[in-house]
Amino acid sequence: MEHSIAIRDLTKRYGNFTAVSGLTLEVEPGSICGLLGPNGAGKSTTFKCLLGLARPTSGSIAIEGKPLTPATFQDLAYVPEKSALYENLTLAEHLEYYRRCYARYDAARASELIDMFKLDRKKKVGKFSKGQRTAVSLILAFSLRPRIFVLDEPASGLDPIFQRLVLDLMIEAAAGGASVLFSSHQIGQVERAADRVAILKNGKLVVDGSVDELKTTEKIVEAIFATAAPDIDGLAADPRIRRIERSGRIIRAYVSDGSEAIAKRFEEFSPRDVSIMDLGLEDIFLTAVDGRDATIPHGDLP
Repeated sequence: MEHSIAIRDLTKRYGNFTAVSGLTLEVEPGSICGLLGPNGAGKSTTFKCLLGLARPTSGSIAIEGKPLTPATFQDLAYVPEKSALYENLTLAEHLEYYRRCYARYDAARASELIDMFKLDRKKKVGKFSKGQRTAVSLILAFSLRPRIFVLDEPASGLDPIFQRLVLDLMIEAAAGGASVLFSSHQIGQVERAADRVAILKNGKLVVDGSVDELKTTEKIVEAIFATAAPDIDGLAADPRIRRIERSGRIIRAYVSDGSEAIAKRFEEFSPRDVSIMDLGLEDIFLTAVDGRDATIPHGDLP
């Protein structure tokens, strides 16, 4: 199967600063890949290199097996985090511009999406709110019916109802065979829509895999004590433990292997309860970006 997006050993430096280092990432047809990372992790730089807005220092990028060319954008739709619309043009004028430029433009689909987002065709884009501008960018992207979507914070500024609509549009597009690569600071959005997640930290890929597999590979061992959680000497040094949280009477260990054995170690300290749970995507993200070499206080956790 030919990859829709194939990034190989991508490195991008700005002077002495390395924004992305040795990144390899592939997106298959009909899949949704969520790109996560803290601010400054390299997500936006990756998108810029992918779309030809920045030149990689080294490595290669292929779209459907070929280098990026202007013709690629007939089948690739990009929604940037910051609006790149023409503020003095109305929504209708944007649609006409797209109709003339893109062979796959679907006017009926555009009209359907405008109704979904409840926008005024005659209104200048500069008069729209931030969320409405995001909606305009999404309408333009999805009206092209492209084979590939690259979406940078595609639900930014939208209320929860429209955020859900965006996720549904992505899922629908992937079900029809399109590929979606998107970033989001809202991990719940990625967990709901993506079948695969890639996490960047300091420009490097630290997690890459199926969401379902990642959520079941590691476990959380949680111990609840009657009084303040005791110090458990040497536990943080156990190589099976990626991260430890202490919060009042609770200790949580994020375990890559041997969760039953870690639970037994907790039981030696007479807790009220010990349980083993699967990780959520937020847990996976925090473990990946925080590292495994420290005990991290988080205050009172819910």
